[in-house]
Amino acid sequence: MKKGLLILASIVITSVALLSACGKSNSTNGTQQVLNVATSAEMATLNTVKYSDTTSLEALQNSFEGLYRFNSKNKPVLAGASSVTVSKDQKTYTFNLRKNAKWSNGDPVTAADYVYAWRKMVDPASASPNSQRFEPIKNGTQIAAGKLTPDKLGIQALGKYKLQITLESPISYFSELMTGAPFYPQDEKVAKKYGSSYGTTSAKAVYNGPFVVTNWTGTNLKWNYVRNQNYWDKKAIKLKKVNVQVVKDAATGGNLYRTNKLDYVMLTTDYIKQYQRTSGYHSKPIPLIGYLSFNTHRSATANVHFRKAISMSFNKKTLANNILQVGSPLNGIVPKNFVYNSKTGDDYRQNAGNLLSYNLKAARAQWAQAKQELGKDKFTIQLLTSDTADSKQIGEYLQSQLETNLPGLTVEVRSIPLKSRLAATSAYNFDIVYGTWQPDYADPVNFISDGGQYHLNDDYQNSNFRKLLNQAATTYATDPAKRWNTLIQAEKQLLQTDAFTAPVYQGGMSYLLKNKVKGLQISPYGTVLFYRNVELK
Repeated sequence: MKKGLLILASIVITSVALLSACGKSNSTNGTQQVLNVATSAEMATLNTVKYSDTTSLEALQNSFEGLYRFNSKNKPVLAGASSVTVSKDQKTYTFNLRKNAKWSNGDPVTAADYVYAWRKMVDPASASPNSQRFEPIKNGTQIAAGKLTPDKLGIQALGKYKLQITLESPISYFSELMTGAPFYPQDEKVAKKYGSSYGTTSAKAVYNGPFVVTNWTGTNLKWNYVRNQNYWDKKAIKLKKVNVQVVKDAATGGNLYRTNKLDYVMLTTDYIKQYQRTSGYHSKPIPLIGYLSFNTHRSATANVHFRKAISMSFNKKTLANNILQVGSPLNGIVPKNFVYNSKTGDDYRQNAGNLLSYNLKAARAQWAQAKQELGKDKFTIQLLTSDTADSKQIGEYLQSQLETNLPGLTVEVRSIPLKSRLAATSAYNFDIVYGTWQPDYADPVNFISDGGQYHLNDDYQNSNFRKLLNQAATTYATDPAKRWNTLIQAEKQLLQTDAFTAPVYQGGMSYLLKNKVKGLQISPYGTVLFYRNVELK
């Protein structure tokens, strides 16, 4: 498929940490409202149409703003819009945009900017990794399939500051969906000026969010978020500047932290135990997942028995407890404690059950069948990961498990920078890729129809799966019980029957936070940080 949100940031963010300083904080820094942070992977793009990694997503969600945003309690509230009316059938939303909202270059943010960005997003020519997010919007699916032109998308400007959005069917998560980066506007004048190079550097984009990105050349490992002086609610933004640098080595990050050069730094899983007893340490499960995606255009990984053997042949409990030291095994694409049945209150994962569990006996039976069908006894495959410490460590663990448990299999781990890994996966330059992904809204379909699964829309055309997704989106859109069961059947088709992707684990987040940092928010759907409400005291 066109790779989904996200995220797929192949960073095992299961161990993200916000470190509190050992010594005294820099009081001058606090007075100046400047925050120094580290991230473990480079940024890929500032184009809302093109992103598919967590670092880019974090930059976009702090420098752009859509119709809705999350408030301090992580609830969606109106942002770029000042008011909204909803039709009786709950399929048409009419927004009045804020007339004082401007781009960082002074241009007004208009309804036409939303129409332009959304049409570009669904246009097959854009090859957006996030086009599937528009399936709930009227004609979104048909446009992505090339059956209709982008101008038929259910969005139109009724005036300079009036925007109307029409859905295929009512959805309960509309406001949460609209907080996502794919639904942000773009300044049409600027985007057309730069063309294919739009968003490839911080200077080749303009921003309508609380911060402006500066000093990113497209390849460098340092950049800044600076308070946007044209932001409509700039008086609410206390933080003056965020200095960001990529630090892939946890030891280096720790040293920068200890010398008070960083307020926030990423840690690998090796360092969790070291900081567990530190004041301010926190750890919690999050709906981030680790997964394996298969290239079905190559003979071995196109074989369903080969994929099932891989999916069931590694011990997930050992991975979570001994390697990650946070998080838990995951036996479905939808994580646990993420979304609940509106009628019964049941957790989705509990209802759907375990679909691809560690089962060595079953894995070897599938392995024998794969060998027979493929006419070979020995296979060499490549496992692609990013080059962060955690991703490489997980890659090596999977390599050891697969080679030990599936006789005749050789696994070569290829770890490359995240930006290169994303490009390689999009270009089908892999056998199996390991990545992570975090959702955009609290509904099972966000994982089942996306979930970080590369080339899902392009390569997985199972008619029953597509029928079930369509029924969930239309026929049962207003029948929660039937929709719930239909999505469970779709997930079983995807994983249990066809093993198109392999769930690995559900993430956790461990962090320490300096006492002087107030108002730092973590996305309710993963690990992205929101700086809008931060104040240093």
